[in-house]
Amino acid sequence: MSILYYSRNPNPRLALAVARHLAAPVTLEWASPFSPDQAERFKALNPTQLIPILVENDKSLWEADAIACHLSMMVGSNFWRMDADLPDMIRWISWGKPHFVHACDMVHFEVGTKQRYHPGPVDQSKIKAGLELFHKSAALLNAQLQGREFLLDSGISYADFRMATFLPFNDVAQMPLADYPNILRWNNSLEKLVAWADPFEGLNAPELPPLPLHSA
Repeated sequence: MSILYYSRNPNPRLALAVARHLAAPVTLEWASPFSPDQAERFKALNPTQLIPILVENDKSLWEADAIACHLSMMVGSNFWRMDADLPDMIRWISWGKPHFVHACDMVHFEVGTKQRYHPGPVDQSKIKAGLELFHKSAALLNAQLQGREFLLDSGISYADFRMATFLPFNDVAQMPLADYPNILRWNNSLEKLVAWADPFEGLNAPELPPLPLHSA
């Protein structure tokens, strides 16, 4: 039996969306790995205690990208490219994580994650740096998406899901997607995919902690 442990946070959500998009034959279990009653169990599965974690045949695999690769192989899907497009897919995953994805993460961490889990003041300098990186990277991404529905000419791939990791949380982060029409169009295409739009449908997945009023 394969078990994917997930939560509503960005990277676990990403892995869950992949599993549901691929209809992978895995059991989906919500987890809170830092809860006192779960901490030791999850530390044994991943020394960082972070999810997502995929447990299969008593072996654990962690990190969303590795899990996405494994799930694609499990179901024989080319969502994780295994052909001549593999280098191009890896290129966008590799570039996206420290650029576009990181920019969205920087802002969301201040106005979302920090406020939900570590109450404290928003660091406006971090938001400013995140927005600067966002505009720089979004210009490149917007150009890549010109005339394309997805990042690769051959169609949707894991690179699209990875690049969009934080966009489902943009109601909080408010990144200016409208400034980049190709990115906005691409994101709208992703949101038409049921598994991406709401990977939690039908699952027992507690909502994220509410944002404090002072974070607005």
